Amino acid sequence: MRLMKYKKTIGLSSLLAATLMLSGCDMVLMNPKGAIGVEQKTLILTAFGLMLIVVIPAIVMAVIFAVRYREANKSATYRPNWAHSNKIELVVWTVPILIIITLATITWKTTHELDPYKPLDSDVKPVTIEVISLDWKWLFIYPEQGIATVNEIVFPKDVPINFKITSDSVMNSFFIPQLGGQIYAMAGMQTKLHLIANSAGKYDGFSASYSGHGFSGMKFTATATDDRAGFEEWVQKVKASPKTLDTVQVFNELAKQSQNNPVEYFSSVKPKLFQETIAKFMGDMGHGGMFGVSSHSKTEHGEAAGHNMNMSQPAHAGVEE
Repeated sequence: MRLMKYKKTIGLSSLLAATLMLSGCDMVLMNPKGAIGVEQKTLILTAFGLMLIVVIPAIVMAVIFAVRYREANKSATYRPNWAHSNKIELVVWTVPILIIITLATITWKTTHELDPYKPLDSDVKPVTIEVISLDWKWLFIYPEQGIATVNEIVFPKDVPINFKITSDSVMNSFFIPQLGGQIYAMAGMQTKLHLIANSAGKYDGFSASYSGHGFSGMKFTATATDDRAGFEEWVQKVKASPKTLDTVQVFNELAKQSQNNPVEYFSSVKPKLFQETIAKFMGDMGHGGMFGVSSHSKTEHGEAAGHNMNMSQPAHAGVEE
């Protein structure tokens, strides 16, 4: 008797503890601020709703059956020789099959149409950002502006952002939940991600793949400005920084392991640094270039190899880059 009392107390305590811990969770995926994130939310809710068609009736029937056919209910029909019902078989097979067909159709459609490599449909010139995953920080290069930053990116709202992503170390996963999409960063390969922010604001980004001791601090801030003028103002701020990333030596120093790295600005960056970072992992697969391969052959190999490693995300059809 005392043991049962303790079990009840432990159960209630566990439920209370779980409630308190989950209360701190921020469901950012359900509060998207970009067109891609909105479409992802729709897909999540659609799949969730389809699964509830099976889950809810199963829970309800489990309660009803337990109450109706309890030992104390003498009025319940007793059928010891019952073995089969065509009606029940029809329901338990037809409903799941229809749900699977629907989910399969949605998966097929989104896999082909919502490719993260597909540029977004927009008349506005996109902002290109080259992303290099380091231990344990993110390096962002703006090739058109000639600047670079660590753990911070800025772009105008309603303007497509073309991310080109690689790693200078182990594999990582680039993720900005409220804007949508998640894709791997891999050494010697280039992956792509196309996002857009519908609202101005600051959005958290991080690595969604464990990569070592400093993984938990591998975070960055993505800021969407109200207009292009706000973005240009930030660019000028970065260009005023005394730090530069003009040589391989400086890059190698930056690439050394560090935890909870602060935001850094570089007023200039070595041309083709992103391509050279990919090329140095390519070995003897080509000729020419700084590390023994041409950047052209390297880039093609990187994109082809990395394309199959991305996580599907919604995107609009658009013109090729």
